[in-house]
Amino acid sequence: MGDWWAQWLKNIEWSKSLPLDTLDILLVLALTYMILVLISERRTLWMVRGFIILMLVSALIDNSEFTRLKFVLEKLVIGCAVAMAVALQSEFRRFLEQLGRGEFRQLFQPSNLAVPKADSVIDEIVDAVRELSKNRIGALLIIETTGQIDERDFSVPGVKLNANVSKELIQTIFQPKTLLHDGATLLRGSRIVASGIILPLSGRTASRQLGTRHRAAMGITERVENCICVVVSEETGSISLAERGTLNRPLTITKLKESLETRLSPSVDREAVASDLFSLGRRIRNKALKMISHLPGLSSTASRDKK
Repeated sequence: MGDWWAQWLKNIEWSKSLPLDTLDILLVLALTYMILVLISERRTLWMVRGFIILMLVSALIDNSEFTRLKFVLEKLVIGCAVAMAVALQSEFRRFLEQLGRGEFRQLFQPSNLAVPKADSVIDEIVDAVRELSKNRIGALLIIETTGQIDERDFSVPGVKLNANVSKELIQTIFQPKTLLHDGATLLRGSRIVASGIILPLSGRTASRQLGTRHRAAMGITERVENCICVVVSEETGSISLAERGTLNRPLTITKLKESLETRLSPSVDREAVASDLFSLGRRIRNKALKMISHLPGLSSTASRDKK
């Protein structure tokens, strides 16, 4: 009788802690989901997954006797967290801004960014750049890759256009006699969002052969990771591609097209990741409710309720 009483008390204590453990797991899943929503680049996503696995391993051995391994893993988790905060500063900044503005719903909604199609939009860009390079007309194109750019990263936002991407329109914008030819043009998916954008210049030491357009392309890609810039030199007609503050030059038209197809192709389906996380959360919740229903005293109550 005494053993049964002790076992019953133990089950009561366990049943009290079970809802808290379930809530803890659901909160961790929700936080993980919000982070994955903000990230869509495959390479970055694998880095986040690796960090999550590292945290799970550290949590599993927290109560073990492996004191040295636990110490090393704790320090490794802290170091990786700092490194990710530096590498993903734009994503974390957007996360904190949305959190500070109280936009909690947007934290759980993947951005509906239309990714350019390789057989249409990229061909229009390449054809326009070919003609601009041939005629030695300077140009600067900002192309979003995995998310929208915050206009506050620009020195001057420019003039809104919201037009379809076409080689004729791109060539017209950068004609020397037009009012918008000096600034940059922003491309989002299959749309030309704005032109005449003034960008912050890079503070890095660069070659004297690089003009303002090249330094502006380096500057915006240093500040914003989810974009690339295509630059056409006005003096030589050479083509350059800026990414993460690095300038690749000179490029041929074939190499430019290959680079655009690689960087603008869909990298990961975030909605599939989100559905997987939600299904995992539902499975955990259903199992937890099933376990609670089998606890002493709860099953009889549930049967009375059904009656």
